[in-house]
Amino acid sequence: MATIRIGLDRLPPAARAAVEEHTGALLRVEETAEGYNSEIAARVTSATGTWHIKGLRTDHPRAWTQRREAAVAPFLTGLAPALRWRVETHGWDLLGFEALGGHHADYAPGSPDLPETAALLRRLGETLCPGIELRHAEQRLERYAAYPDDLRFFAGNHLLHTDPNNTNVLIDDHAPQGDRARLVDWAWATRGAAWLDAGYWVIWLIAAGHAPASAERWATEIPSWHTAPAEGVTAFAAANANVWSEISAADPDPWTLRLATAATTWYEHRRTV
Repeated sequence: MATIRIGLDRLPPAARAAVEEHTGALLRVEETAEGYNSEIAARVTSATGTWHIKGLRTDHPRAWTQRREAAVAPFLTGLAPALRWRVETHGWDLLGFEALGGHHADYAPGSPDLPETAALLRRLGETLCPGIELRHAEQRLERYAAYPDDLRFFAGNHLLHTDPNNTNVLIDDHAPQGDRARLVDWAWATRGAAWLDAGYWVIWLIAAGHAPASAERWATEIPSWHTAPAEGVTAFAAANANVWSEISAADPDPWTLRLATAATTWYEHRRTV
């Protein structure tokens, strides 16, 4: 379920003042619509720079996502915007990230953003998993696996993002080719099998119009995908079909229904290969 978004102007004055200790007086505030986990999400500009701010109340049920993003941020050089500062005061936890330029990735067939996203996921696959507290993929999928034994396919010691939807991938057309994409929103960072992020990408590609076989061909651009046993890929598709069925039943928005259809389409394809 999406978190209700509020404007930066509704922060307690003392919390906003604490932000301005890092930024200086704010000259411009642009509230952002993307993302579903944050109560505060805005791009702010002062005389000294520009930042993207994410925030939640410290008593919010998902306040742990702020702590997770702050903990993983130092290990994401070249993969994600840098975390410049953090403010915890007057009931709010606020993260100030480097503000990136560019556009959200287009996952449609034939898009020039597809090879850039593949290059990003390759770089992620080469990143060491930090020794910080992270949930394990097999824990996250435990309720959704078709069979308990399937969970062994998801276990591993690799750093995963787990939500490579197109709005979480920013493409900077002015950066060098092959290094234009960055992943934002690391709230669901996870430890697991190296190939899982490529699998998550497959679902979003199908939702963007790819046939399952085409989506899996893009997944083959990620070296770790070639380590995935066919039985494990099918088990992962089954688990995610169950995940998205539950999400769309609880929150039947067009985008959740689209992802549920994509996940089910992939699973049905996997059952025939």
